Amino acid sequence: MSDKIRVRYAPSPTGYPHVGNIRTALFNWLFARHHGGSFIVRIEDTDVARTVEGAVEAILDGLRWLGIDWDEGPEVGGKFGPYVQSQRLDKYKAAAKKLIEQGDAYYCYCTPERLDEMRNEQMKNKQPPGYDRRCRDLSVPESTLKWMSGMKRVVRFRTPLAGKTAFHDIIRGDVSFENSTIDDFVIIKSDGFPTYHLASIVDDHEMEITHVLRAEEWLSSTPRHLMLYKAMGYKPPEFAHLPMLLGTDRSKLSKRHGSVSIIEYKEQGYLPEAMLNFLSLLGWSLDGKTELMTVKEIIKNFTLGRVNSTGAIFNIEKLDWMNGVYIRDLKIDDFSQRVVPFLERDLPPDVKRPLSLDYIKKIAPLVQERVKKLNEIAELTEFFFIDNLEYDPNILVAKKTTLETTKVILETALKGLDELPEFSEESLETVLRPMAEALAVKTGQLFGTLRSATTGSEVAPPLFQTMAVLGKERCMKRIKEALAVLDKAKDKTAG
Repeated sequence: MSDKIRVRYAPSPTGYPHVGNIRTALFNWLFARHHGGSFIVRIEDTDVARTVEGAVEAILDGLRWLGIDWDEGPEVGGKFGPYVQSQRLDKYKAAAKKLIEQGDAYYCYCTPERLDEMRNEQMKNKQPPGYDRRCRDLSVPESTLKWMSGMKRVVRFRTPLAGKTAFHDIIRGDVSFENSTIDDFVIIKSDGFPTYHLASIVDDHEMEITHVLRAEEWLSSTPRHLMLYKAMGYKPPEFAHLPMLLGTDRSKLSKRHGSVSIIEYKEQGYLPEAMLNFLSLLGWSLDGKTELMTVKEIIKNFTLGRVNSTGAIFNIEKLDWMNGVYIRDLKIDDFSQRVVPFLERDLPPDVKRPLSLDYIKKIAPLVQERVKKLNEIAELTEFFFIDNLEYDPNILVAKKTTLETTKVILETALKGLDELPEFSEESLETVLRPMAEALAVKTGQLFGTLRSATTGSEVAPPLFQTMAVLGKERCMKRIKEALAVLDKAKDKTAG
């Protein structure tokens, strides 16, 4: 086995990668990068019935989005390929054949119906579930006869009936399992494909994996794997089982806690650097208090000694907060570039595309402070892009003013704006700020009315900057439209 650290991320394409799965990939990658080792991606697609079309692409896209690069695996190759298990079936068949010849495995002909009956009987009698070893001592002639008669078969590992299997887990310390609690598990299914147990140990050995970092749920499978390593004559890697991800209510993480596939987080507008920072703190910490770190800082400090053995809390509110911090820290040019795909995707279809990046750069500073996720950008800025606003007369009339006063405000503003030679933030303030006093209204009432007239909303970025970006022609057109709406409202009231 190599002296250099080699770790692997081995997802099954049975669905899109969720945060727990990607957290496992991240911890493996951080461990490899910290130690100058190799990070390998291997696709474990032996569960043919549950394979989801497009899942492999989603897994790789998720890694790429987060900036997790791999040294060997799909698309990059490597000397231990292929890195897709369905292309390595001959290796697993050879391993199973060796185990059968050694007496460490055997053929089992029990039908699914018989196994269901066995499990039901075990449940009824309150016995621990597990295979009852009916085929364990079949003679070679008996086994051959069953096979020749057309019976389907699987290959099971001959688990020792007594003794213990113990190992040291880097995170959890010394762990021990009674062999009597482990049944004769399947290593080759009836379709000829291996189970995870056999395929993973064959591949980890052949790919010279030194450390297996995986989810806590695999802890109870480790004795099975160690038995296989021993039977095959392989030196086992070191194991580290990562803490389970929990919701804020400390139950197992699910969609109701905000857990979705990593691709959905991307589509919702989380920044990859914020997501990576957040995921790195799910079970690992630098000092218990530092939360915002660059990927270089995380790699520099990442050790398994700082990984907790207890469950890690996934808090979507903390992720939203962290994402907002990262967004506010972006340079305007960078922020503008990043919002383009979200604006292109989410703005109404009648907005002309492609959008002008120069125009977006004018808008970006006005909303950056308010954005927590990039998918909010279209709603916050839509009024900058659409031609016609839909006015609610109620929002045009500011608090403690009347419809008549509102009309006077808009008409006076319209005249003042029309006379402006330059339509800039400074010139707008020069004309509009003294107008409140002249009209005997509060500044907030004047500005509120103008904000509603020019944006169609009571909540919008700073007024003068917003109007300067919208431009003179558009602002005046909208104020005229607002006046027309007020006239209609007045007529309805009169009628």
